Amino acid sequence: MRRKIDELLEEWRRSARRKPLVLFGARQVGKTYAITHFAERSFDSMAYVDFSRDGRASLAFGDSIAPADIVHSLESLLRMRIDPGRTLIVLDEVQLCERALTGLKYFCDDAPQYHVIAAGSLLGVKVNRSRYSFPVGKVDMLTLHPMDFEEYLWARGEERLADDIRQACSTPDRPFPLHDAAMDLVREYMLVGGMPEAVDAYGGSGRRLDAPREVQRDIVTAYTADMAKYASPRETQRILEAWNSVPRQLAKENHKFQYKAVRSGGRSNMYQGALSWLVSAGIITRLTQVSEPVAPLRAFEDPSAFKIYMADTGLLSCAYDAMPADLAPADDKASAFRGALAENYVLQQLTAVGLAPHYWGTLNRGEVEFVVRDGQGDVIPVEVKSGSNVTARSLTAYRAKYRPRYAVRISARNFGVEGDMRSVPLYAARTLAENLR
Repeated sequence: MRRKIDELLEEWRRSARRKPLVLFGARQVGKTYAITHFAERSFDSMAYVDFSRDGRASLAFGDSIAPADIVHSLESLLRMRIDPGRTLIVLDEVQLCERALTGLKYFCDDAPQYHVIAAGSLLGVKVNRSRYSFPVGKVDMLTLHPMDFEEYLWARGEERLADDIRQACSTPDRPFPLHDAAMDLVREYMLVGGMPEAVDAYGGSGRRLDAPREVQRDIVTAYTADMAKYASPRETQRILEAWNSVPRQLAKENHKFQYKAVRSGGRSNMYQGALSWLVSAGIITRLTQVSEPVAPLRAFEDPSAFKIYMADTGLLSCAYDAMPADLAPADDKASAFRGALAENYVLQQLTAVGLAPHYWGTLNRGEVEFVVRDGQGDVIPVEVKSGSNVTARSLTAYRAKYRPRYAVRISARNFGVEGDMRSVPLYAARTLAENLR
């Protein structure tokens, strides 16, 4: 599958200031595939070790973590020659070997001629909780997210449509002629999501939803196993309770995270650690409220008010056991569910390009789903609607009070511009995110 991480890895390889690379990302987002594909394309050989599968791999970092000694040990373990310019050294599931992660510092200082990538599914959890020192300043870092909607279109063989959507974003005052077809595909993506194996299963099954659903359930099972493996029994219970509450939190009318919605009598001191674990694992995204949408946004954060979304919308739709008919626009009691799924989808597109959005809200004036600082430094409100009914008092109140340079409404409507209001269809959220950045 074509992934945007491919270009970033090539940029890293060619950089004159290259350091060992640490690749973050949740389980099953495609880290190992991306790395091995990169090695096949750009190197003569790959020295690959997986600390979760080969117990001998840690021995290469036992007595010494000097680069020369590590390379010699890996050559003996893998029975191959490691050429500094032609071999990619890959340390997978590196969170299981602390000395290997620490050793990256010495590759940076003493042996920059080697190309080294370290990756791990629970690397964020390990780094945030371990006692050893992460080699800050001595490594380059990238995060691989689930496939965004444009990557999904590439996998579906819809490269031309993806290009057309990009082109349509450059003329936002003109309707897009392929609007209906693109809307069908974005609703499909909300069900299938961006986990590569689920996308592949959907395509390989003749586009039957039960195929990616099976993959998604297996992924959730693997997440649950990680919770038990990398946390204490007491922590595991609370992490699992917090994780299982996400669909309920988003399905209610007020999406603000409520500890009592996790468990009766739930309090912040019970679940703050659990939520931090889930964020560090890369499987949820935490969105914090700002009292004033003023730059810099972090200066106006209210840490006690936040929302939680799943990193992959397909996993959220699986938790709901959603079917295609459930996403059809309608004015019924399921509108809150569709709104939650649309919000989760848009946030997934925003975070895929590295944006860190917040949300704005007050008791009297409602709330705007996202506020984002764009490339010019302006704070832009982004409202999300799952259907074509776009009436909303919250954004009107926001615009009247703060008078942003422009506002964005993402919905099922086609492109359009009315004064300072830009209408952006759901399928263009990924390109919009890139333009905002």
